[in-house]
Amino acid sequence: MTTYNIALLAGDGTGKEVTDEAVKILKAIGEKYSIDFNFEPALIGGCAYDEFKTPLPDITLDIAKKSDAVLLGAVGDWKYDKLPPEVRPERALLGIRKELNLFANLRPAIVYPELTSLSPLKSNIVSGTNIMIIRELTGDVYFGTPKGIEIKNNEKFGFNNMCYFESEIKRIAHTAFKVAMQRNKKLCSVDKANVLDVSRLWRETVTLVSKEYPQVELSHMYVDNAAMQIIRNPKQFDVILTGNIFGDILSDEASMLSGSLGLLPSASLSDKKLAMYEPIHGSAPDLKGLDIVNPIATILSAAMMLKYSFSLDKQYETIVHAVRKTLKDGYRTQDIKQDGMQIIGCKKMGDIIKDNILKD
Repeated sequence: MTTYNIALLAGDGTGKEVTDEAVKILKAIGEKYSIDFNFEPALIGGCAYDEFKTPLPDITLDIAKKSDAVLLGAVGDWKYDKLPPEVRPERALLGIRKELNLFANLRPAIVYPELTSLSPLKSNIVSGTNIMIIRELTGDVYFGTPKGIEIKNNEKFGFNNMCYFESEIKRIAHTAFKVAMQRNKKLCSVDKANVLDVSRLWRETVTLVSKEYPQVELSHMYVDNAAMQIIRNPKQFDVILTGNIFGDILSDEASMLSGSLGLLPSASLSDKKLAMYEPIHGSAPDLKGLDIVNPIATILSAAMMLKYSFSLDKQYETIVHAVRKTLKDGYRTQDIKQDGMQIIGCKKMGDIIKDNILKD
């Protein structure tokens, strides 16, 4: 029996509730396909600060680095809002991405036929949308130096440096082209090359890398136009490649096409096998313990783990099929409620998806 060791970082708020359901699903996959998943829990975010006075303790990093993959819930709670910035729960996310060298963030934005009416856009615009946004995750303005706030010309002056090395752009570009090769072989690279020097290097480098993937149709788009086009005609996109700050904004915009953050997973990959998987939604501390959050995003994040970390494509498809069947059968959590559908809680949603996996 093959064994995979997974670092389980539930985090804060509803993080434990959704990761519990993902663990339930992975155990069902293990039962069905004779795979052993070993889960090693560790603290991250606010709960880690409470215990260790840091949101990302060394013991958590050690567990993560020794694992085959990391499954994360969510971090953050309003009670930590007054902490110094360097120990806020959200700092743990930047820290673990950097420590694990998680440079490639994959965020699919899929509009399921059963849920098209939930989108804030008209059904004829979003129906059939299936976009993969690939965001560079460890460079750009979030990590660039110099940065800070200082006194200049007798007033406060804040600055951050948007910067990329050519090697960083090549690395994320190769990832994006490889993903595009597995999809519809269309890649749109998003930048601001008409204004920013760093974007001119980005465009030049992506174009150079594209020569190694002649089967993929490459296009370029300025980020402001891309933001408009995602709303105007999202079905034109297959794979979107972009930098850290642009990807942060565009992926959140695209996430709303589906109608709920509770549906959307993500994967953060390194240039080694180790990767981290997490839902894109927050910790929702006001919903903690109420059994009403949607676990589908975390369950699908676990499915992405099977695909991208363990090359278990069949098992990935089994989870996706079980989720689709559950939605098709009319089960909904509160965030995706529709007239005539059965509203269930977080645990029940996990149970039904699990049952669909085992009887498939």
